[in-house]
Amino acid sequence: MVLGAAIGLERQWQLRTAGIRTNALVSVGACLFVFMGAVGLGENPGADPTRVAAQVVSGIGFLGAGVILRDGFNIRGLTTAATLWCAAAIGSLAGAGMEIMALIGCVAIIATNTLLRPLGRFVNGRQRNPGASPQQAGDEDDEPTDYMLEVVTTDKSEPRVRAMVLQAVDRPEYTLRSLNIRPGKSSQTKVLAGVSAQHAGDSEGLEIAVQRIGMDPKVTSSRWWPAETDD
Repeated sequence: MVLGAAIGLERQWQLRTAGIRTNALVSVGACLFVFMGAVGLGENPGADPTRVAAQVVSGIGFLGAGVILRDGFNIRGLTTAATLWCAAAIGSLAGAGMEIMALIGCVAIIATNTLLRPLGRFVNGRQRNPGASPQQAGDEDDEPTDYMLEVVTTDKSEPRVRAMVLQAVDRPEYTLRSLNIRPGKSSQTKVLAGVSAQHAGDSEGLEIAVQRIGMDPKVTSSRWWPAETDD
């Protein structure tokens, strides 16, 4: 459960679909199934405990398919689905009694999702041809772009500020992808909204939203920034 929660912490920090509880439950469930096959069914001479682990590997694919979403020509959630699959492997290792290997695998999964992200951005940047024609450059400007809008307010004002954030991103050029409420320090709350713009550079609406929301006396700070483009 601890190793699965550690894996899910990185996913939830990135505002992905499957977070701490989901990955922890996947690891615990896989561990219990493998433990049942090794201990419970292992007492039966005709039983094969490895068949239970094999069914866990294939069965977790149905859960992973639930977090894969199609957004136009783009596919979102592949990394999160693969992380769930790996969380099941961590639980299987723990259930089989290989705790050290489970710990090593957990560190490798977290390192893959965090340390390799800058490498992915670098490769994506290299794929853009600096000598492209104006028409190609215009096509790149038309690609959708994800943004994050963050507003810090008090706990009591969170429902009203959340409504203001939803109203601010309710524009034709934006699509709301996620809404996350995070507790902060000193009775403060962070409202995080993930939005997707139809065209790159459509940030004028976010700038207006930051200015309007920032005028509220109960708002401590408000800002926006381009979000991660990977899943």
